[in-house]
Amino acid sequence: MAYHSDSSSSMVRLNIGGRKFCTTLDTLTQREPDSMLAAMFSGRHTICQESEKGHIFVDRDGKHFRHILNWLRDGVIPPLKDSEYAQLLREAEYYQLLDLSFVDFSYACLKTVFFSRANLQCAKFRDVDAEASIFHNATLRELYICEFTGANLRGAVLAGANLQSANLQDACLIGCSFCGADLRSAHLQTADLTNANLEGANLEGANLKGAKLTNANLKGANLQRAYLRHVNLRDTHLEGAKLDGANLLGAIR
Repeated sequence: MAYHSDSSSSMVRLNIGGRKFCTTLDTLTQREPDSMLAAMFSGRHTICQESEKGHIFVDRDGKHFRHILNWLRDGVIPPLKDSEYAQLLREAEYYQLLDLSFVDFSYACLKTVFFSRANLQCAKFRDVDAEASIFHNATLRELYICEFTGANLRGAVLAGANLQSANLQDACLIGCSFCGADLRSAHLQTADLTNANLEGANLEGANLKGAKLTNANLKGANLQRAYLRHVNLRDTHLEGAKLDGANLLGAIR
């Protein structure tokens, strides 16, 4: 049957993996209008309800759903244990809640978390362990700088991500994929980019002072006006890279 809310209260009853919740139609549809929950209750889809008290069943673990509801109510993510962040983000991915702007993930363990297409503008990832996480086409910069200082992003996928002006100083970026990423004016001082793939990335004006670029792939990358003083480029792949106006004083080539 198609879902119709109680016009007097717009109340919605949910059964998430056996846990019962009560919220409003506005909560489920207004903050994240492109989410799965908003689509479910848009009136365009047929939804099965339980006979008991009209609960709508969703076959997910209900442990973190209260946090999902609180996010939809007021945009706040609670402080959690490291392992619980990854669990909550998996649920957020399922419900297609991709606006994670301004969230402070600092010092959390976020290994193999899926952030693709998420809005992470102004989010903080200081000293996080995000090894092998996926940031493909994520927005990590808008009006303010996204913070990754000292983060472990070994093997992470940031292809196509918007990292303009992002702070990646001292970050472990070994084996990361930045193919086609926007890294204009990014802060990459002393970052470890060993074996990183930056093919076609835009690094115009980026600061790479002291960065490790051993066997990094910078083919076709835009390095115009980048700061590369005293950087060792001997084992770096620079075929087709644009280096106009780059500061290469003392660089080893």
